[in-house]
Amino acid sequence: MPLRALRGFRDYPPPEAGARSEILRRMRSAARRAGYQELEGPCVESFELYQAKSGEGIAAQAWMFRDKGERPVALVPETTPSIARIFVDRAKSEPMPVKWFTISKIWRYEEPQAGRTREFLQFNLDVLGVPGVAAEADLLATAALLLDEVGAGGLYAFRLNDRALSEGLGRLYGARDTPLFFRAVDGYRKVPPAQFGSELRAAGVPPEGIEELTALFARVGTGIPPSDVDRFLTELVGRGLEESARAGAERLRTLLGLLDSAGLADRVVYDPTVVRGLAYYTSTVFEAYARAGDARSVFGGGRYDHLIELFEGPPTPAVGLAIGDQTLELLLRSAGRWPEGEPPLDTYVVVANPARPPEALAIVEELRRAGVSADCDLLERSMSRQLKEAARRRSRRALIVGLKETPPGAVVERDLATGAQREVARDAVARSA
Repeated sequence: MPLRALRGFRDYPPPEAGARSEILRRMRSAARRAGYQELEGPCVESFELYQAKSGEGIAAQAWMFRDKGERPVALVPETTPSIARIFVDRAKSEPMPVKWFTISKIWRYEEPQAGRTREFLQFNLDVLGVPGVAAEADLLATAALLLDEVGAGGLYAFRLNDRALSEGLGRLYGARDTPLFFRAVDGYRKVPPAQFGSELRAAGVPPEGIEELTALFARVGTGIPPSDVDRFLTELVGRGLEESARAGAERLRTLLGLLDSAGLADRVVYDPTVVRGLAYYTSTVFEAYARAGDARSVFGGGRYDHLIELFEGPPTPAVGLAIGDQTLELLLRSAGRWPEGEPPLDTYVVVANPARPPEALAIVEELRRAGVSADCDLLERSMSRQLKEAARRRSRRALIVGLKETPPGAVVERDLATGAQREVARDAVARSA
């Protein structure tokens, strides 16, 4: 039986690898235009990094093993703890604010399904050192730029919430166990109503509270648009929310105002059911979701103001998000916007005279040195098959060497889209590209 990739892992042969590379190129370019600098961390970390810092789910999904020194280590299941560890090491010399982006391979031992594999790429954006929601505004504006650059414009929107507001909401309706309450709320869109009620009951919410919360979330639907958020939050505050929850509501108002100024009000909603599962989030949380279909989550993030201190670093406010390659690919494919693969080849050098392959290789090397993508036949195929190969490679033009009717010192340039031909001086092929 032939060997295959392990369950939950994928191969990416051409042109798929090229398409993925093109997506990452666009994302890198957008992040750099927004002032983010690239950071790279290791693929193996101490397992201690994830215990009690990432929440039970991530630690349970880690590919953990013992190294030759019997130390518990893990393939990286998420990037934020590594970012925190690296920042602590550099905190004394790093000017604020810090704006980093990372592209990391991630491993999680979980059940494979559409949009979820056991090995995937994650694109992270993080801002450290900014206590106010201006950091969230910059982060979400950059995320919008990234998504638009890869072709997802119009396909997504952002759901925003504040965990302090959600915690206050839970206490208002009788929740006695905040982690269990968050777990119930996080699953609101994923479980049947009866199960949602049962999980609220386990968090200590009494029957009348379950009824009121269910009715409140039903009113929210797919999210409250910015034009209605102030009225909705005023109503929540009027029900008797505690001070920390009222501060969360004010943060949301401020953030929505900043996003409106950035021209993003058309793709933002307030959604009290978004709490995110990771234990280290402290206030603002958000998700991108697909506007069409089942409104599935595309990526998520939030503020983690105390994580740096858990790693014995100085008090440092921080906020970040992580975009997984699998969910992004599903979003783009569903809209027919996934790229074809590697960018098209500019020039394919065709040899009409079998005696002149060295000249073809010389032209190819000259073009490559001039910054032009170029290739030629290596299999001594006929001229017609070489031209078919040029078309398969989506080449813009073919340079044909050795045609009998071509004068010495010249080649024929053929436009492969129109078929138009002209003679080009051999010493001018790089300039003509």
